Amino acid sequence: MTISVCMIVKNEENCLERCLKSLLPIADELIVVDTGSTDSTKEIAAKYTDKISDFAWTGSFADARNYSFSLAKGDYIYCADADEELDEENIEKFLILKKSLLEEIEIVQMYYCNQLENNTIYNFDRELRPKLYKRLRTFNWLEPIHEQVNLNPVIFDSDIEIIHRPASVHAGRDLARFEKMIEDGEVISDRLLDIYVKELYIAGDKDNFAKALPYFEGLCDRENIDEDSLLCALTIALKASMQLEDINRQFKYALRAAASKGSSELCCELGNWFFEREMYEEAALWYYNAAFETEALINIKCDKEIPLIRLSECYEKLADYELARQYKDMLEI
Repeated sequence: MTISVCMIVKNEENCLERCLKSLLPIADELIVVDTGSTDSTKEIAAKYTDKISDFAWTGSFADARNYSFSLAKGDYIYCADADEELDEENIEKFLILKKSLLEEIEIVQMYYCNQLENNTIYNFDRELRPKLYKRLRTFNWLEPIHEQVNLNPVIFDSDIEIIHRPASVHAGRDLARFEKMIEDGEVISDRLLDIYVKELYIAGDKDNFAKALPYFEGLCDRENIDEDSLLCALTIALKASMQLEDINRQFKYALRAAASKGSSELCCELGNWFFEREMYEEAALWYYNAAFETEALINIKCDKEIPLIRLSECYEKLADYELARQYKDMLEI
């Protein structure tokens, strides 16, 4: 089989060469679509491929991806980002895959690794993602009667690992796009809403929370919202009201949070409120609930790491050094 590597890039001079070098052994063609670089990105790409195209940025990564895919000629398309790379072991695995992949497989998933560095939104250091796609798909009818076209792709989970080395956090860019979607009245899908919540909670600043608050207040009041989505909306509304020092909203969403099953993030936010006011016994109560009585929905670090650190700090402040040490030791288990 042949593989077309399709990339969209912009100002990637710091990492592009490392990425392209690692892709050369597995690629039958390298397609680089530039969306407006002002650095040496295109010059670096030209050292590895003559298939470089410009694409006028529309504000949609999907538009750019679709254009890059339209240029591909290979049997399969490998979708890569400039801050990824394959090491020698996984290049070898990829080459074996090229020789042995069954024709009926339409999507190959690979492990995306190194995710917990750089304050990304991801709660897993290693997770399967679709990375290799059959370019042309054959549609087949199923069932002897009441026949229908098979719409479920045949997916293969490989053991190939892709190293992700982001040079910077893209949260600011992504949050601005979410804010524009809200401003324009665009529908945010459940998948994108989950990403928005994570990016906002983990990397948002006061201005991001102020702009997001009305939208998440609307979610809190929506009928028929599932419990986990409501908890996420309450968490954002509570954190936003705390950052804006809006005591009425703080009281409102803290009470609603307390009446729910709770989450580690909600408990951490309440713990933070008391800690900042030097009410360490109350803060410790909420951090304990974060670590041992609830589960994280947004940021996995709120499940154990953050509350245990804070518990240790609380008991340091309360001069209970033995208990402080016990919680600090739990971090190393």
